[in-house]
Amino acid sequence: MLAVRLPDDVEKRVEALARQTGRTKSFYVREALIQYLDDLEDYYLAEARRKQPLSPIPLEDIERELGLAD
Repeated sequence: MLAVRLPDDVEKRVEALARQTGRTKSFYVREALIQYLDDLEDYYLAEARRKQPLSPIPLEDIERELGLAD
């Protein structure tokens, strides 16, 4: 269980959306948090990968792997 205090303007927006759609405020906060965490995890994974040294892969190897080689 987690309790979160939101700024009044954000809470009003969530309340309005919940009222318009028949969903709960918790539904939208949960969905927003899940999406944000997914994006943040992807970002940190990409940053970690970017910092790793990569060795080049010859184009011929890639084409062969993809079945594009003649």
